[in-house]
Amino acid sequence: MDDLDHPHAPDLDHRIVSALRAYGADPRVAAAARALSRAGEHGALWLAAGLAAAAADRPRRTAWLRGTALTAAAHLTGMGVKRLVRRPRPAHVAPLVRTAGRHSFPSCHATSAGAAAVVFGTLGVRAAWPLAAAVCASRLVAGVHYPSDVAAGAALGALTARLGTGWMRGGTRA
Repeated sequence: MDDLDHPHAPDLDHRIVSALRAYGADPRVAAAARALSRAGEHGALWLAAGLAAAAADRPRRTAWLRGTALTAAAHLTGMGVKRLVRRPRPAHVAPLVRTAGRHSFPSCHATSAGAAAVVFGTLGVRAAWPLAAAVCASRLVAGVHYPSDVAAGAALGALTARLGTGWMRGGTRA
């Protein structure tokens, strides 16, 4: 059953976006949401971090490059799903940020964040999961995604990366 079949799901999505978007009235929260949203645009934060780590961590360079490729692949997969689903963005709240497109499902910020959390976590970066969660939350506070968009994006990204972690680890030298 999709969320249109359940009588309360769309309403709940709208109420959660409204409640979280209200936190953006605080200028500090709005600034953080904008910064995280900008950093996560097209997976830039994660791709830059992966490439920087590949340059700095010579013994695991191939693993970092493969993990970065998995993150990019997850992001591209999210973009493809978004073009198929074509769910409109929330229109009942004023967005804090501009968006690259008008479609909402899945959140590609969340897709790349979920993938990066798995990839970077596999490579021992403890801050990956909290930073990924912050990027995901920023999309709700910014009022540009529904919670189901973010949850689906994060799950898609994490699954995509998880499916490739064996290949990624094959690039690690002991």
